[in-house]
Amino acid sequence: MSSIPDDRDLTARAIIRNAALRLFAERGHDAVTVREIASAAGVSPGLVVHHFGSKDGLRAAVDAHAGEAFDALFAGLGEQDLAAMLAAGEVTGSLAEAFTRSFPHGSPLPAYLRRLLLTNDPAGAALFGRWYLATRQLLDAMVEAGVAVPSEDPAVRAAFLLVNDLALILLRNQIATAIGADPLTPAGLDRWAKEATAVYLEGAFVAPAKEQMP
Repeated sequence: MSSIPDDRDLTARAIIRNAALRLFAERGHDAVTVREIASAAGVSPGLVVHHFGSKDGLRAAVDAHAGEAFDALFAGLGEQDLAAMLAAGEVTGSLAEAFTRSFPHGSPLPAYLRRLLLTNDPAGAALFGRWYLATRQLLDAMVEAGVAVPSEDPAVRAAFLLVNDLALILLRNQIATAIGADPLTPAGLDRWAKEATAVYLEGAFVAPAKEQMP
């Protein structure tokens, strides 16, 4: 899936929407003016108003476009063969992996998602809610298929797994500094996935030895 097609193949409305998406991702909705969006899109401010009515209307269009892209990406994770999800000791179906595979380098969509979630934006809250339900359903299916261990608290486990994946996206820059590689590039994700797989399949800590009864 390509998140931002070549502008030469887009309508004026889509070009304006994509320009707004990039500016909103970089600076936030409130900090960007219609004039700046028009300049970035190479059109007049009047054409922005003509297509979207107002900046709020443009923001709604951007949120709808981003939501569709993210939901399509997440839905694709549930279409994979559950029986093979942990084959060969590999973590598959990862949200971060799907981002790397689906969105080209330089796409503003990961940064836009980060801003939506970290600012408690209603659009971000709605996305998280939908993804949590999808994660819960997928985890239940994996348990039923015998490729995931049942949990005493499946609600918490689903939230834990979702948050672990989202952390890689939300803390992308900080993680890149810490490990010396962008975790949303193939090379960085490969390093991350190997260690995440080891933790998920083998655990990270040694269980304390039980005291022997005298």
